[in-house]
Amino acid sequence: MTGQQALKEKLATLRTEHRDLDDVIAHLTEQAPIDQLQIQRLKKRKLLLKDMIARIESELLPDIIA
Repeated sequence: MTGQQALKEKLATLRTEHRDLDDVIAHLTEQAPIDQLQIQRLKKRKLLLKDMIARIESELLPDIIA
């Protein structure tokens, strides 16, 4: 497996986890006793995933010489 292929697989995994966190956060906010601390932790994890996704996407894009 090439390095680029491994990055693409990691990217797909991170995007899936990011989407899953959306669902979990939405579900938790619908429940009556809202656990703000847990929601805050999940949102921080979601932001971390977003940064990791952006970093991998920038590695996959070829450098453009201007």
